[in-house]
Amino acid sequence: MPSASRTISIDRPVEEVFAFFTTPSNDPKWRPHVKEINALGPPATGSRIHQVVQGPGGRGIPADIQVTAYEPPNRYAFKAIAGPVRPEGEFRMTAAGETTEVTLSLNADLGGLKKLALSRSVQKAMEGEVGGLDAAKRLLEGH
Repeated sequence: MPSASRTISIDRPVEEVFAFFTTPSNDPKWRPHVKEINALGPPATGSRIHQVVQGPGGRGIPADIQVTAYEPPNRYAFKAIAGPVRPEGEFRMTAAGETTEVTLSLNADLGGLKKLALSRSVQKAMEGEVGGLDAAKRLLEGH
């Protein structure tokens, strides 16, 4: 099962960090493979976010998500509800004074032919997602 997880420290208050990661219009700033994204309502458990991500050959792949947990300012979770792969993910944020520890965890349960055909590319994509936290840190810290 492809999965990835990473924790970083961001020198900003937890409320600001939570707001950044739960605002879909921020995603293209730190997730370069996002071609389009927009919330289909206010942020809340059960809300949906339309997104298209860059797939093989640069073509767009629908990858809409549904928010499965919205617990300001500490937890934000989601699952893909469109696309060939349906990963799940979670942000955990913990305040440490004016610094916030952020953990992003992703996993995808692939079975059958998808497991054989897609495991390597899905693993690489997930590693890229958690690697994008560096760009988010730079943006939030104003570097």
